[in-house]
Amino acid sequence: IEYASTAVVASGHRLADAPAGMIEVELVYTLPGAPVTQTLQVTPGTNVGQAIEQSGLLERHPEIASHALKVGIFGRRVAPTARLREFDRIEIYRPLIAEPRQARRMRARATGE
Repeated sequence: IEYASTAVVASGHRLADAPAGMIEVELVYTLPGAPVTQTLQVTPGTNVGQAIEQSGLLERHPEIASHALKVGIFGRRVAPTARLREFDRIEIYRPLIAEPRQARRMRARATGE
């Protein structure tokens, strides 16, 4: 008897088995109010940067390429040259618009605190 196996990754998504000779990874880029999630099937040995290029995300969101690419796997910063493993979740980080402490002070002043 053959069973179709799946895995549950930290994001709670179920990823089906990739075709033979391929691994499956998830790519996440969060825009304000609209997260972009894409499942990719890549060859073993593919690195983070290559997977992002293969996804077509840079063409759909050119603002990503306008700054130094900061990426992570499951919340841990990695270099774009980091090798991927089955079911990794690649996260693309956006630059901060304002320093968090300064933004809090500005919000407090605006509310009169």
